[in-house]
Amino acid sequence: MTARLASPVTALLDRGVDMPHPESVWVAPDVDPERIAPGVVVHPGCRLAGTRLAAGPGCVIGEEAPATVRDCVLAHGVALKGGFFEGAVFLDGASMGSAAHVRPGTLLEEQASGAHAVGFKQTILFPFVTAGSLINFCDILMAGGTSRKNHSEVGSSYIHFNFTPQQDKATASLLGDVADGVFLDRPPIFLGGQGGLVGPRRLAFGTVVPAGTVLRRDVREPGMLAPSEPLRLPEAAPYDPTRVRRLQERVEANLEYLANLRALRAWYDQVRRPRMERDPWRKLAVEAAQDLLDGAWAERMKRLEHLVKLASGQDLAGADADVLSAWPEAARRIRELPEPGAAPDTLLGANPEETDPVRWVHGLAESVRTAGRAWLRALVADVGS
Repeated sequence: MTARLASPVTALLDRGVDMPHPESVWVAPDVDPERIAPGVVVHPGCRLAGTRLAAGPGCVIGEEAPATVRDCVLAHGVALKGGFFEGAVFLDGASMGSAAHVRPGTLLEEQASGAHAVGFKQTILFPFVTAGSLINFCDILMAGGTSRKNHSEVGSSYIHFNFTPQQDKATASLLGDVADGVFLDRPPIFLGGQGGLVGPRRLAFGTVVPAGTVLRRDVREPGMLAPSEPLRLPEAAPYDPTRVRRLQERVEANLEYLANLRALRAWYDQVRRPRMERDPWRKLAVEAAQDLLDGAWAERMKRLEHLVKLASGQDLAGADADVLSAWPEAARRIRELPEPGAAPDTLLGANPEETDPVRWVHGLAESVRTAGRAWLRALVADVGS
């Protein structure tokens, strides 16, 4: 039977990839066997494709159902249990249940996870963030929590509403932030099941959103229970779906999201990469994550500029009109941002012998964390100044 297999499958078998039923697995000719670690398990019915596809030691693909994995990069011990995955990056121990639908721009950091029937696109989950089942997240960054036992949680049947009647997606939501979130020492965020966020929202660490709530306001103070209130509308009334509303609020939210992406990109460049590239599989993952973050920045700028274009020519008043008139100069300044300044030496030189990224962060002294936060916050402030 092996003699009849397509050559890409044979190449992976020769590499030491474990396929219990190789005759049922399809591998595209563009897959590089050297980017798949010996011992990776590929279950029956799976399809692998893409020149960027990579999977490190301990990865398991298709354990619960067939999986299509295209141009994804998996570090160590990643489990993609079934579904469709394209253009995503999964760091050590990340996992997704069956019936997943994961599209480009998705980054799951260490031990982040989704259960069954979860859809992600342009979604960044920091370590330990856990999504239940039947979830649709697009255009969102979520941090919070300190471990697998103390993690930010997205309850089942949760939606991030990211498309408006004006047909734009300048709606990215920031749950937590980068400057505090990367140090894995902030309270988790809890989004109760059967609910949703109407983007763009900004939530502080420790926010608890009750189950069944559709949240339409920001919660900026840490440790708060978000209001659970129904949407109260008068009787049906005329509505112009082309008119842009709340422009100032939405531009400010988008700029804050962009600022956090800038800080996260610098964190990967200067802090994560020097440690992760000691391991060849983590090196592939951190390089892919850097490219992904560049793409996330471009996506958010495109969506923001589209929003401003929609607003152009409309009869705006007050702060919205001021934002619209100031946008050309603001856009120029953002495009010409200088390269991020160097991270503090105390941060770069901390715990030099530790290779595990999570243990390294957990081992940082408080003074090192303080210096690191100040550096990242300065990068965030550059975008909004």
